[in-house]
Amino acid sequence: MKDRDRYWRKAKREGYRARSAYKLKQIDERFDLIQKGDSVVDLGAAPGGWLQVAKELSVDGVVVGVDLNRIKEIDGVETVVGDIREDSTLESVHDMVGDADVVLCDASPDLSGNWSIDHSRSIELATNALDFARKILKPKGSFVVKVFQGDMYDDFYKKVDGDFGFVKGHSPDASREQSAEIYVIAKNYISVPVEKGDIAKVEVLDQGHQGDGIAKIKDFVIFVPNTTVGDFVKIEITEVTDRYAKSKKIE
Repeated sequence: MKDRDRYWRKAKREGYRARSAYKLKQIDERFDLIQKGDSVVDLGAAPGGWLQVAKELSVDGVVVGVDLNRIKEIDGVETVVGDIREDSTLESVHDMVGDADVVLCDASPDLSGNWSIDHSRSIELATNALDFARKILKPKGSFVVKVFQGDMYDDFYKKVDGDFGFVKGHSPDASREQSAEIYVIAKNYISVPVEKGDIAKVEVLDQGHQGDGIAKIKDFVIFVPNTTVGDFVKIEITEVTDRYAKSKKIE
């Protein structure tokens, strides 16, 4: 415990609001999550230690913290008081940041002292954070969330694994030795913004090797046959993969 408490003393000395700031620092050093200029959203962000680190790493990127409670002001950081399960909270964050490069969540549920209940609450909170991330992350974006280990962990991990190209469970050195928390680190978000049968109006931006026109919806490639660069067309999605979609023109 004495060795672990050095992070509390270090946080006080270096001006961080929580010792958990060093967890994010260590996670970033290992997984290279936050780049200069990245837009970052931190869910359950109070008191703001992770926001401080996110702002340092992103430098001039937009950083937004969300919490049920008001977060004391941090230079260069926007904050939202709201529940991440509510659409109004998502809309407020989206107005500030647009689509995010990184979504973080170091939040813990209200603890009851009963491990089974606390583990279940942790998974529920992490699942809400994942749902939020799915709605706001850019393609190839990153997601980090804290969960308590237990019998529901594997199922949650599989959910994350289905949405990202890289997923790994990790415990940074700054975590307390007796803690059962683990961080799920996810990179390369696989964003598929369309479904078969969707109708959309698109602009053809490029020409594919096979001659099909190429349009994009939220940076997701849509192949449009019998079109050329500059065409504006109405299309119906006919086939969807995790990397592109095919379509047909609607006359």
